Amino acid sequence: MNLTDSRGLPVSTQSAAALERYEQAALQTHGYFGNPLETIDAALAEDPDFAMAHALRADLAVMSSEQGALPLIQASVEAMDRIGTRVNARERAHVAAAATWMAGDFERAVQLYGAIAVEHPRDLLAMQTAHVADFYLGDSQMLRDRPAQVLPQWNAGVPGFGYLLGMYAFGLEEMANYPRAEDVGRRALDLNARDPWAVHAVQHVFEMQSRVHDGIEWLQATSPDWSGSALAFHNWWHLALHHLELDDFEAALDLYDRLIHPKASVVALELVDASQFLWRVALRGHDVGTRWRELADCWAQPAEGGYYVFNDAHALMAYAYAGRDDQVRGILATLTRRADDPDTNGRNTRDVGLPLARAIVAFAQGRHAEAAELLLPVRSRANRIGGSHAQRDIVQLTCVEAALRSGNGRLARALASERTEQKPASPFNWQLTARALDAEGDAAAARAAREHAELRRRAQRQRSAA
Repeated sequence: MNLTDSRGLPVSTQSAAALERYEQAALQTHGYFGNPLETIDAALAEDPDFAMAHALRADLAVMSSEQGALPLIQASVEAMDRIGTRVNARERAHVAAAATWMAGDFERAVQLYGAIAVEHPRDLLAMQTAHVADFYLGDSQMLRDRPAQVLPQWNAGVPGFGYLLGMYAFGLEEMANYPRAEDVGRRALDLNARDPWAVHAVQHVFEMQSRVHDGIEWLQATSPDWSGSALAFHNWWHLALHHLELDDFEAALDLYDRLIHPKASVVALELVDASQFLWRVALRGHDVGTRWRELADCWAQPAEGGYYVFNDAHALMAYAYAGRDDQVRGILATLTRRADDPDTNGRNTRDVGLPLARAIVAFAQGRHAEAAELLLPVRSRANRIGGSHAQRDIVQLTCVEAALRSGNGRLARALASERTEQKPASPFNWQLTARALDAEGDAAAARAAREHAELRRRAQRQRSAA
């Protein structure tokens, strides 16, 4: 007789030992701790025909965002064929969704995962995979709405409820419902303090509201609960951004060297944050030494290209600043080819990724007017390449800096005004405004904007010191 998992969902195994290891792997997946692939291999050693274990392995490949993980999906597809009629419909649906992702139809794949969650509201793995895929597609509305669809079927007595709330909190934040996002994220952590995604959701609220002191205090206070997780590098990245807001380059670079990219990692998610950080430092005109060359070496090892344009754009940042002209030309050629393809990544490459890639190269090579011209038409649809609002802000930051460096003071002033009106508590936004006003020749207004920046920076530093 087949067993059921901890949330009452049937699974195609009669091995209690296999199920125990599967539950452990699922928990590692939900919490971003440990090595779920290794644990799921142990489950399959107990029962090679455990279909849900194969499904989890395929889902992990989807959530990796890496082309190199696709063989895991293919292996799961073949396992389902081998196991045959012993596979239940939910398990088969998981692998079918993953196979659709492998085929390049990312949008259809996330719809299939979402359909599993609607049919089985307590399938937390389907929900998480859909949530991560929505993130990769930049679909802010579904980041919020998908968890909300199943919330009535959950309560604090259902294992993993905190993880679902953490996902919901992040979706609320991405849809700019900041008070509700903070409240739900804190509730998630009341249920399970060791949830780095919920910590991350609340942190996004602080960042979007420019609550620099609150963000620094939050991450430092919660770090014992998430510093050993697979998401730690990303939370440290957020902390480094707060230090950049205060012009504390020493603290920010120290975090980069020790905790964001302290080793020769080739994990795409980590490399993305490393590129994001170094690019932001470069936008501020600060030297990063040999770090670009070291990062370019890491990006070159997976040698991926054309699979997920968000990753390609960040690899291109490293190659362009490191002077790796052959690799720059290679990525641009790959993206140019992919822009003709009808799949999800092909469309996103054509509509956003390719002009963004060309702008990255133009900016790194000092062609700032060209970079601004390329970025202006795609700024409003940058969500198509994926990531969060905080990550995609690099598009807006690059555009305004390109305008400043090209001497287009009027455009720079308009773009800086956008940012200052949206986040008036940000010292950095007032600093950009001051530079734009200087470029326009309005010295008095620039001086006032610079005073606003310093007042806000001083207030944040005083709160942090207290």
